[in-house]
This record gives sequence, structure tokens and C-alpha cells, in this order.
Amino acid sequence: MNLQTMINKILIANRGEIALRIMKTARNMGIKTVAVFSEADRDAPHVMYADQAVCVGPPPSNESYLLGDKIIKLAKDLDVDAIHPGYGFLSENAEFAEKVEQNGLIFIGPKSHAIRVMGSKLAAKDAVREYDIPMVPGTDEAITDVGAAKEMAKKIGFPILIKASAGGGGKGMRIVENAKEFEEQMKRAISEAENAFGDGSVFIEKFVTSPRHIEIQVLADNFGNTVYLFERECSIQRRYQKVVEEAPSSVLTEEKRKLMGEAAVKVAKACDYVGAGTVEFLLDENLDFYFLEMNTRLQVEHPVTELITGLDLVEQQIKIANNETLAFAQEDLKISGHAFELRVYAEDPLDNFMPSVGKLEIYRPPTGKNIRVDDGYTEGMQVPIQYDPMLSKLITYGKTRNEAMQQMLDAIADYEIEGVSTTLPFGKFVFEHPAFRNGDFDTNFVKKYYAPEKLKPIQKEEARIAALIALKQYLKDSEKLRLPK
Repeated sequence: MNLQTMINKILIANRGEIALRIMKTARNMGIKTVAVFSEADRDAPHVMYADQAVCVGPPPSNESYLLGDKIIKLAKDLDVDAIHPGYGFLSENAEFAEKVEQNGLIFIGPKSHAIRVMGSKLAAKDAVREYDIPMVPGTDEAITDVGAAKEMAKKIGFPILIKASAGGGGKGMRIVENAKEFEEQMKRAISEAENAFGDGSVFIEKFVTSPRHIEIQVLADNFGNTVYLFERECSIQRRYQKVVEEAPSSVLTEEKRKLMGEAAVKVAKACDYVGAGTVEFLLDENLDFYFLEMNTRLQVEHPVTELITGLDLVEQQIKIANNETLAFAQEDLKISGHAFELRVYAEDPLDNFMPSVGKLEIYRPPTGKNIRVDDGYTEGMQVPIQYDPMLSKLITYGKTRNEAMQQMLDAIADYEIEGVSTTLPFGKFVFEHPAFRNGDFDTNFVKKYYAPEKLKPIQKEEARIAALIALKQYLKDSEKLRLPK
């Protein structure tokens, strides 16, 4: 089918680096783009890059980027064919996806049914149960009776994890080590889930003490074709949020990769999934895997998959939304090389990763072969407090894991940012750590190895080198200014 027959113009219902990244692919495909922006983002690169841009409201996201009805109306007024939600904001909002379709527009993502099923961790477990997919031992339904829940927890065996059914990003999660602290942690989890998601439903499952976090990228078209694009390792996390990702994982065998990939395809089929999605698994110390959840959108870390497969995932999303058949089968897909991604946040790793807002006095990303920077900032811009503090995604590629790792360390050294604190020194710490370099790590890496004082020697040395460079330049400039006698 000719692409131009359906999608000629896309509104990107998002901001920053992901909005810009989607627009670049759309432009390459000959598709016009519309940016929406809040007052805080008026001068942002995604606004400048789009063919059209419209302000949707004040800086707070609930007065701008989360106004689904307003965004749909704008799309219709501007003769838009499709809406791409990116990730975050409205991307996993089933009602928004439904309304987009009801208004005669194409939602670039899965159908609302899949978003609903996979948006509830309990409904997701229910949907995949008949497909014989391994799951962490736990309860099958939401719990409200604290006493009964305590008895179930004893049967499952401590430590256990209390999780919000509607949760994400580590909210509404509590690790409980013993029966004594169960009731208090249960009440806290319910309260946090109600505040964060408006839904206090929680469930409990066995806490896998040293897991690795492995996710499988899937693509599915409207004609029943579903493939997996191999795995991403996302075990380096702080506060349950990913900081470093890589593809492929350094621990999966070909056999295990195939088993997990096929399990991910079954999960996608369990909810009639269409588009690009990610199935997340926990991998224990015996390399046994358990289904965790499915993310019904493009992932932040999708670039590492693009680099090892040679596919543009946004292009694939648009083609699927345009009712095209996948142009490849599973046997056509191969892993080539290795890729890493470091999320560069405006956060202070010396102060418990607290957000660091301010003006980007200097902002110069690294460039070069096998270095990719997905960002939405330029020098002189203010980092707003209203949104996620991610400045960019620094992605490197190599023929081998070691080569990609060295490429990352070189890129971190070449990345110049002044005006805000960033996670770049933390990234350097991770990529230089023996456990990470050897592939011998799990989701406890930060808790096990990292402490703010470990960055201080690194920063002192960097400051010393910067001072020497400045002194050398000063002496050079002084020499030039010295007049002959």
C-alpha cells in the first residue's frame, strides 16, 4: 500500500527528545508533522523542527500535554491523519486511544483493548496465564483485606513485593522482608497507589532477590504477523527506573533468547497486540525467566534495538498504523554488534539523584561515528521543573560489547554540560566498574556498588584536568597579547 494514501500528516502528542525523534523519521518518510507545546517549551527544538506548532497550555502537564480532548480537536482542525503519543503522557491511556479512533484519526500504537489489558498488571497476568508463560509466584487478584493478604504472603514466603496493579515507575511498590512489617507496608502501598494512579488495587508476589531485568521488543501488524527484535538488558536502575540499557544482554544464550522471544510473541498475541511493544521479564540467578508486564508503547531505550537490528522502530510503527504488512519474518532478523544507552538526566548523583534545574550555560553533545544523541535541548535553554529531567539519551555502538563500552566512555568524556548537575559522572562510574564490564550485575547494582563519595575522586580529577587546560590556554592567550619591545 502506498504510504501517501493514508498518513500525510502526524501530530506528535509529546515533547522534547522523543517528539523530535519521531518528527525526523516522519520527515524522512515525506510526512508532515505538527508539534504541540506548553508555554515552557515555546522555544524547544521539537517546536522549531515541526511543520506546524500549536501551544496547548501552561507548563504543568495536566494543563497542556495531558489534555487529550484538546489535542484531538487541534488535530482535526489542522487536518491531521494520525497522532503519535511517544512515551509517557497519553501513550498508555486507553481512553485517549479510543477517542482518537472515534474521531476518525489513526492512533499510532496498539488498540485500546490491548492498552487496557496490559495497563493492569493483574489483567495482564490473567491474559497470559493460558499461554503457559512462567510467572513469579503471587496472588491472582487485587487485595484489600490486609489480614488475608498477610496469610497469603506467609504461604508465598518472604521477602515479598507489594505492587500497585495500575503502577509504573516504581510507584506503589514495597519490598517486605518479614510478617512484622507487612501491615504497615501494605497500607503505604495502597495509599501511594491511590495518590499516583487513582486506583488503590495492589497484589503481592514473591520478591526475586537478585534479578536481571530483560525486555523483549516485539512488532505486530494487522495481519497476524508478530516478531521479536531480541532483548534489551535494563538492570542498571535507580529508584526502580532504568539508567543504562544495552542490547543484546551479555548473559543470554541463543536458546534462552529464542525461548524468551517466543514467550514475548505469545504475550502480544494474548491481547491482540498491534504495533511496537515491549514485554518485560525478570531473570533470576539460574537464568529462569518470569513475565513481569508489557509496555504498550515505544520504550525510551528503543535506540539500542535499532542499532543492533538496523530497523527504525518509529518507521515500523507508522507503517503498521498505515495498515502495511511487516516486510520481514522472524528468520530475516539478526543481531549485529552491540549497543548501549545512557540516560543523561539533569540530576545530582551526589545528592541522591535529586533533580537539578537551571539554565544550560554550556551544552555540547559528543559527535562521531557510532555515537548517537537523542535530545531535545540546545545551549542556553532552561531545564523546566515541570517535566521528567532527562536531557538526552547517549547511545553508542560497536562490533563487540567492549568496543561499544569504550565508545561510551569516550562519548561521556566529550559531552560538555554546564549550568546543571547531570548523571554523566554516574554513567562513567557504571561503565568503568568491573562488575558491569564483566556482565556480572543485577538490579541491585546501584545499591550494592554505588555511593556518592565514589564519584568525588572522579570529579576532583576532572576538575584538575580542566584547570590545567584553562591555565595552558590562558598562558597561550597571554603570549599572543604580549607586545614586542
